[in-house]
Formats: sequence, structure tokens, C-alpha cells
Amino acid sequence: MRFLPTDEQRDFARTLRALFGAADVPAAVRAWGAGDHGPGRRVWAQAAGTGLFALAADEAHHGLGPLPVETAFGFVEWGRSGMPGPAVETAAVAVLLSRLGDGTLAKRFLPGLLAGEVLATLTLPGAGPYALDADAAAYRFRVSQGGGLWLATAPGEPLASTDPARRLFRPAVAEEEPLAAGPGVVAAAAAALDWARLLTAAQCLGVGEALLARTVEYAKQRTQFGTPIGGFQAVKHRLADTLLALEFARPLLWAGALSLERGEVAAAKLTAGEAAYAAAMTALQVHGAVGYTEELDLSLWLRKARPLRGAWGTPSQCRTAVLEARPPLTGR
Repeated sequence: MRFLPTDEQRDFARTLRALFGAADVPAAVRAWGAGDHGPGRRVWAQAAGTGLFALAADEAHHGLGPLPVETAFGFVEWGRSGMPGPAVETAAVAVLLSRLGDGTLAKRFLPGLLAGEVLATLTLPGAGPYALDADAAAYRFRVSQGGGLWLATAPGEPLASTDPARRLFRPAVAEEEPLAAGPGVVAAAAAALDWARLLTAAQCLGVGEALLARTVEYAKQRTQFGTPIGGFQAVKHRLADTLLALEFARPLLWAGALSLERGEVAAAKLTAGEAAYAAAMTALQVHGAVGYTEELDLSLWLRKARPLRGAWGTPSQCRTAVLEARPPLTGR
């Protein structure tokens, strides 16, 4: 077997990286945090034009997949760029709706979502009670504990967040339209949760890589005692540890994308989330006080690392999922 990306996968990742690189993503992130979704929506539509969200839905429902590996490649670049918005949630909704009933709901909602014309957010049992960027989303889906699928007509109550570009909302349960219910919703929600964890892991990996790259570059420029701090052994070790953590997370991400088994996906989410958070701590330590300033673009990635670490599965939840997926130990 060949455990390397194909030429097509590499080309897709390069296309997205070039697209985000040509856009002023930091300005779009700051505008998003201030409540202006226009700049971010324009970049979002361009990314959707590459087929990024269509990769999460099957061909019978206007999609190109499902292709979890290719989608994960795309979301690594999404995280690397620092793009805002409920991208993971929109992809998870595509997975959810593609697996429901006779396709009526997929026909109603998916064309606009896959084309990047509208955004969606999603809340699932056991994955946190809050909806991300519900004010920017045209569709606000919620799966209840009993297996009901609901569509909210209002964004709900906004809550404070450590990242201004990741605005959380308490769902407006009193203003919801029932869409579906039953075992089919439960099964589709479980698949959507696995995809959400996988793509959040990919986003974490991209965020961590962006933080490390900026930190390495800064370590080459900042000097102490007339010497770049990147030459100091303590700094080298810290950067090397950060790189090792990210590189250890990468094969787990691809393993989860290839199998989509719950334990594999949870392991990918756990390691990528922890690696991104460690990269943020390293970036802060190496940059010093300047790392805390909002004017520095670095802050846009620093603020994402911790929320993403707990999104769609906290470290403890992911560890539990990994252990539950292991075969029972047998003794003599």
C-alpha cells in the first residue's frame, strides 16, 4: 500500500493554499469578529468553488464524495489560513442530510450549502450545547437527545468566546421547525459527529503548522546578546518538540480519514488538538510579550488553538472514545 498523498490530493491542497494566500484572510477574520461577514463570505464562496464542501456529500445529493481524506486535506489548509466560520459544521450537515430518509431534506438544503451560497451550523448530543456563528448561518440545525432533527429560525443568545471570530450561541429551542426523527437521525448524527471530529482535527493540524512556521521565522529575526534566539538550545528544543507533536498527529489524522472508525477519529482529534495547543504555548513563549498583542496576526491563530482543542470532543471525551474502541483485555 502507498501511504503518501496522491498527486490529485497534493494539487487540491496547493490550490486551496494559493487561494487563501491570495486573499487577505487576517482582515476577513478581524471583520468577522466585528460582525461583518462579507469579506469572509467571499473567500468562503471561492473555497466552496473548489469542491471543498461537496467532498462531504455523495453524488446522489449533488456532492463529489464522500471523500474524507480529500476533505481532511482541505481542512488542514483551512486551519493553516486561519479562516473563520462554521466550515466543520457545514460539512457535518452535508454528511447528516446525505444519510437521511428519501433525500427530501438533502434536496432542500444541500445545493446552496455545497455551492458556498449559504452557511450552516449544527449542534449534536454530547458535542457541546452551543452553535458556532449562528448569526452568520442561514441554516441552524440541532439534533436533540431523543433523535429529533430541528431547524432554528433565529440565531439564539450570543455568548462570550475567547476567540472573537468564533462566536457561540445558545440555540433558540423555542423557535424551531421539526424536520425528522427516529433511528435514522441518530445514525446520521453519529456519522456527522465522526466527520466533525475528523475535520476539526485537520483544522487543528493546520493551525499548529501555521503557528510553528511563524514562530520559527520570528526566532530567526529576534536577537538577544547579538544572536538570533533560534540559535539557543532551549528554543531549538521547544520548537523541535512542537514539530514532533504535529508530525505525530499527521498519520493519525490520515488513519482516521481512511477508516472513519470512531476510535481512530478520536485519536486524531486528541493528538492534533493537543499539538495545536502546544504550538500556541510555544509561540507565546518564543514571541514574549508581543505575542499577546491583537495587532500581531499571530493572535488570530493563538485564539483558535484552545477552542478547537475542545470543539467536537474534549480531550477527555476523545480519550474515552479511544478506550471504548479498543478490544477488551483478556487475562489468563
